[in-house]
Amino acid sequence: MDKTNRPIVLEAKGLTKRFPGVLANDNINLKLHQGEILALLGENGAGKSTLMNMLYGLYTPTEGEIWIKGEKVELSNPGEAIDRGVGMVHQHFQLVPPMTVAENVMLGSEITSGGGRLNMRQAIRNVRELSEQYGLAVDPTAVIEDLPVGTQQRVEIIKALYRHADILILDEPTAVLTPQEANELFRIMRDLTAQNVSIIFITHKLKEVLAVADRIGVLRSGQMVGTAMPEDSTETSLAEMMVGRNVILRVEKSASKPGQPVLQIQNLHVHDDRGHAAVEGVDLEVFAGEILGIAGVEGNGQRELVEALTGLRHIDAGKIRIDGQDTTHFSPRQITELGVAHIPEDREKHGLVMPYTLSDNMVLNRYFKAPYAKGLIMHHDKIDENGKVLVKEYDVRPPNVHALAQNLSGGNKQKVIVAREFSSPTKLLVAAQPTRGIDVGSIEFIHKEIVAQRDHGVAVLVVSAELDEVLGLADRVAVMFDGRVVKILPIAEATRERVGLLMAGSDA
Repeated sequence: MDKTNRPIVLEAKGLTKRFPGVLANDNINLKLHQGEILALLGENGAGKSTLMNMLYGLYTPTEGEIWIKGEKVELSNPGEAIDRGVGMVHQHFQLVPPMTVAENVMLGSEITSGGGRLNMRQAIRNVRELSEQYGLAVDPTAVIEDLPVGTQQRVEIIKALYRHADILILDEPTAVLTPQEANELFRIMRDLTAQNVSIIFITHKLKEVLAVADRIGVLRSGQMVGTAMPEDSTETSLAEMMVGRNVILRVEKSASKPGQPVLQIQNLHVHDDRGHAAVEGVDLEVFAGEILGIAGVEGNGQRELVEALTGLRHIDAGKIRIDGQDTTHFSPRQITELGVAHIPEDREKHGLVMPYTLSDNMVLNRYFKAPYAKGLIMHHDKIDENGKVLVKEYDVRPPNVHALAQNLSGGNKQKVIVAREFSSPTKLLVAAQPTRGIDVGSIEFIHKEIVAQRDHGVAVLVVSAELDEVLGLADRVAVMFDGRVVKILPIAEATRERVGLLMAGSDA
């Protein structure tokens, strides 16, 4: 249904944002109609977040105008945007984990009764009513830290609706969701637009855009380079608009030539943070020159398995051998020193030191070695020299080795980790969610690098919630369910349907 004949509820006219030495947004024009889902595509660093931060009052435009519901506005803070009905759900949730859903929703907009007391009963009723009205299925009394990620995202949406938002900005909303949770989010988005809520949906995932968007805008290098309708678009055409060149969406690789086993796991048992069994009796082997992909719905022991392999989690029982050496109780540094590269699931927690520069982050696993150090003396010129080489080779943007990791986009943070891990002699690569939340150009690049590692004889273990990624990269597929490996299939037998059934616990 064409929604472009409906009233315009949000409009950007010639929006430009300059930072010192950087033109982040350049003369951007954008319109959002009532009850419309406008998808905004763009590479990491294309300017999507900067644009949204201006529309939400976090940044002040250098030039240009913002119009909300027919009125020109100047937003100096998010409170003013919220007052005009604009809500934003950030990629990294803004929730207080030990507090309940209702407490988080009313935070900053508290309901009080006589004597200034918090009226929690009314807050709970209001959250429950919103939950039922929009089909968001959230228990107001549940504690945030006990909820799965998909439910936490619903809480963020309820927070915005609680403040009477009828314009929602969703920034990379599926970056941390399972495919099932993403499909549920799309249902929620459609239900919201049916009640005249308007949505800007920022994403890298082309399939999702084609599935849910009413209209698509594409940003590249800070400029709006085009708009498209889903019915007239393909993944290939959208990728070319985003990147400005032909993008190979399928992983190109030859048949593997496996050698000797590099990683051997025997009867592994690991507990999660709550003391519950997360990995139960896992047996696996990964051979030199092959990629073993682990498929499974998140929460079935994959994270704990990776953390056990890389020394980040205590092993309760079983054995791990790397290149024939027992590493069951090795520290992360001892494992790294054996030639194990690790792309962690949480790049900000385990992959980078946010306040450090790019060059410092590039040597986190070898800063104490020559030529970067001699005894207690660090050679910063050598560290920077290494950083400049890797930043160029791995196309990290901006190409400034003195920039802080915390100021990079998600995709460029991932490139820094990949550059560091792939630039050391490696026997085993453990890649957990290697392309989560990054754009198609970066995905293509990282996939090529992973295959190149395999072709150089490295044993590669890839864990991903993206089934297409596992099926595209892997030579063999191990499916995890409920902490166990339920089946290992050669890629020729690993159809999407068969693996999907195994992921759901069915015997396929």
